[in-house]
Amino acid sequence: MRGWDDLYPLPVPPSWVPGAAVGILSLHFIQKLLFPYFWADLRYLLKVLTYGLRVEKYRLQGRVVTVLDRFVKLAEKQPHKPFLIYEGTVHTYGDVDRRSNRIAQVFRQHEALKKGDTVALLMGNEPDFIHVWFGLAKLGCVVAFLNFNVRLRSLLHCVSSCEPKILVVGADLLGTLEEILPKLQKDVSVWIMAKDSKFPGVHTLLDKIENASEDPVPVNQRSGNSLKSAVLYIFTSGTTGLPKAAVISHLQVLKGAAGLWAFGATSEDIIYITLPLYHSAASLLGIGGCIELGATCVLKKKFSASQFWSDCRRYNVTVIQYIGELCRYLCNQPVKEGEKNHKVRLAVGNGVRNDVWREFIDRFGAVKICEFYGATEGNICFMNHTGKIGSVGRTNFFYKLFFPFDLIKYDFQKDEPIRNKHGWCEKVKKGEAGLLISKVNAKNPFFGYAGNKRHTEKKLLCEVFKKGDLYFNTGDLMVQDHDNFLYFWDRIGDTFRWKGENVATTEVSDVIVMLDFIQEANVYGVPVPDHEGKAGMASIILKHNASLDLEQMYKQVVTYLPSYACPLFLRVQEKMEMTGTFKQQKFRLVDEGFNPSTITDPLYFLDNSRKAYVLLTKELHEMILSGKMRL
Repeated sequence: MRGWDDLYPLPVPPSWVPGAAVGILSLHFIQKLLFPYFWADLRYLLKVLTYGLRVEKYRLQGRVVTVLDRFVKLAEKQPHKPFLIYEGTVHTYGDVDRRSNRIAQVFRQHEALKKGDTVALLMGNEPDFIHVWFGLAKLGCVVAFLNFNVRLRSLLHCVSSCEPKILVVGADLLGTLEEILPKLQKDVSVWIMAKDSKFPGVHTLLDKIENASEDPVPVNQRSGNSLKSAVLYIFTSGTTGLPKAAVISHLQVLKGAAGLWAFGATSEDIIYITLPLYHSAASLLGIGGCIELGATCVLKKKFSASQFWSDCRRYNVTVIQYIGELCRYLCNQPVKEGEKNHKVRLAVGNGVRNDVWREFIDRFGAVKICEFYGATEGNICFMNHTGKIGSVGRTNFFYKLFFPFDLIKYDFQKDEPIRNKHGWCEKVKKGEAGLLISKVNAKNPFFGYAGNKRHTEKKLLCEVFKKGDLYFNTGDLMVQDHDNFLYFWDRIGDTFRWKGENVATTEVSDVIVMLDFIQEANVYGVPVPDHEGKAGMASIILKHNASLDLEQMYKQVVTYLPSYACPLFLRVQEKMEMTGTFKQQKFRLVDEGFNPSTITDPLYFLDNSRKAYVLLTKELHEMILSGKMRL
């Protein structure tokens, strides 16, 4: 009797098949061993190329397609889909489009605004922030986002630097308006989000919106002449002085809006924004990203750690935005049952520490942390598409072809890049910290700052590696490891980061030296255990025969500075140490920190619970280090 194999003989594969199979398996293992991120890099690069080709296609066709154009099309295509959810109220794409049309019609009728005019916006997180922004954009105006934490002198500087025709103020910021109104330029027309006004000469907007037409303004009113045309001014605390108005073009808005899509978000996602809308992270990446996807956004007036996860569950949130401090605040909340009971799958942001990153994932479930790096005014961006803990992104040969950058040696004492005997800058080795610089060219332009050519020029490095080259100086020190992952290391110059905000030390010192008993102030940031960024500290020199008035010091900083910029620590010195180039010496002061056990100079701490500067004792120092004293 014949066997089954005799009746139905199995086909014999060609002799080359086993060899090919072994070869493919070998290549697979070699790729995993030598190029473990090949496929992740390829997928990311293809996304970048796809988006870039889309923008280039529009350019070649002579079309300027903006994020606002995309929104208007979505309002026609899906008018009933929720665009914004705010305090339980749903605002559809159609709702937002119609209300922004009304606002455009009001300003068109009452102020005769024309394309290119600047309007400053001083508002908190609320739907009307977006309605006013979009309405003005439909008129072709450049909108300047003002930081509502900034006070008096700094706020007046911000308004004057962007030279607005109109200032629009939210109903909850009328107290701030009252402070600056007497010194505001007379040629700035002021509008408030209210139906009546107690301020002479100040116009009201809400009553006029009710009677305005919902008809759209002509498309040619808003159409950009070029992707490089300015569309926004977003203020940033740079390395020196008062806030600067970074010029944001249509091109930068398009790039920012692509971020959520590049990380894998879709039109089905619901995005939770708790960051302030005056920040590029919330406005460009958050709102712009939501429009790019055609998705829904849940907008929060102000971040609340205690309400965060209940909001996520209530609104079925799938994507959240963060800064490092936000994640730490969530991890510091008391542990509750069901903390992993939510639908959040992506967290997009920057500045989270390694330990907080791990704790966040362990405690709140399988949320993919999508860390990125980018300066508001910068021309370079990194995205951590692999999920490597601690990294802000990854680079490779192909990425550097499209976005050329380098890390160069930096002299911390002289506070400038190191140049060799030939006058050229030198690149650091892998594993060493270097200053991140990005090449400025036609594809990656730097648009600078409004109203200040000198500040724009100061952010550029000329003749770095060869004659005629030009680079944007990010002011950030980075490290690139041997696997080409990039890590943020520190800030250079006179700036540090605290509570998710950049603090310009010269702005703080200028406020302090206004006091009649202060001779000189040296402001710097000091690290505090279990806190992201650096806390502000001021070393002060008293005038001859003057005494320190702590009550006046407290009143001065809380009146003229945002809360995040107020120095938490004071150090009273007899003389100010200087560098060889006659700059204030900060490095030794930063190293010494705020430890009363090792510092003989008098130290003081800003105790917010007592609303006063108090003597920094060893016991208080221990409470700060242990986390018992809230900063």
